Amino acid sequence: MFDVGLGEMVVLVVLALVIFGDRLPEVAGQAGRMLRQLRQMANSAKADLQEGLGPEFKDFDVNDLNPKAFVRKHLFEDDDDAALSPNGNGSTSLFDDDDSFASTALAYGERPPYDNEAT
Repeated sequence: MFDVGLGEMVVLVVLALVIFGDRLPEVAGQAGRMLRQLRQMANSAKADLQEGLGPEFKDFDVNDLNPKAFVRKHLFEDDDDAALSPNGNGSTSLFDDDDSFASTALAYGERPPYDNEAT
């Protein structure tokens, strides 16, 4: 998240020791309490949001609103491919297992049927 390397971390620790001196444990404790309170506030807000949405959205996950997670879920996962394929076996070809499509296949050079009412 912050891309802080080992050398930069050492510099930050030395600066913290110089700036805060003997009060460093007290400041670290306050920072820890503040982070704990922020986490509790975020969790309670998330619970309130899920409760307010009602039972229709019981499987709602706030992380799904993240654009990266949305793209990953809907574009890169193959979970829904089997349900979307015409023959239901995960294949996208129309001519694999279904004879009704194979029997209507056109020969090379044959023109498809023309429907006057459709145009």
